[in-house]
Amino acid sequence: MTDERLIVALDVATREEMAHHVRLLGEAVDFYKVGMELYYSLGSAALTILQEQNKRIFLDLKLHDIPNTVAGGVRSLVSRGVQMLTLHAQGGREMMAAAVAAAGEAAAAAGTERPKLLAVTALTSLSETAWEEIGGRLPLADQVRRLALLAREAGVDGVVASPQEAALIRRECGPEFLIVTPGIRPHFAATNDQARIATPAQALRAGASHLVIGRPITRADDPRQAVQAIVEEMREV
Repeated sequence: MTDERLIVALDVATREEMAHHVRLLGEAVDFYKVGMELYYSLGSAALTILQEQNKRIFLDLKLHDIPNTVAGGVRSLVSRGVQMLTLHAQGGREMMAAAVAAAGEAAAAAGTERPKLLAVTALTSLSETAWEEIGGRLPLADQVRRLALLAREAGVDGVVASPQEAALIRRECGPEFLIVTPGIRPHFAATNDQARIATPAQALRAGASHLVIGRPITRADDPRQAVQAIVEEMREV
């Protein structure tokens, strides 16, 4: 039943909650997102727990600082053996390029595979109104497009973007560029605080390479059944 394109978000704060979800989903899921809530609570122990169970890890810390600081952070995180790592595209070309260089150097020194670096474009909770409130002048989709192209030019492996921009990014950035889409809401799930959403099938048809899904699975009455329904829909695409 496992589909490597599905990444389940462990948006929890405790070891017990994390262990509960991973145990319940078992072999149905092999790729998990560790974000700020869990990492700031457990630190690298969260990664170790998943690695001991042969799970792949998308570490979503959204690094955003001056180039030297982000490069240092990336060097430290590469040693943790994660498969994907995020930084903010709005940090600019120099910051993203420094992250790419640092990741390559750290992986070579450790003799490990470099994690895929993903640039966060615009949060899926942002509506056009919210974007304008923080000074956005271009339409939000145009801004996402610009940031995706900038990330590709800086050597970043892909982006995190809403499924509503996936087709545009795929067209502009080519078939090998990774597009990881949060804001996925199956037909059976509530919208919650997401503004720019799509179903799993819609996101994949638009060009997404991976889907990040949290609450529709972790808060479902039967999380394993929710995974099965989502994977079946994904495999129709």
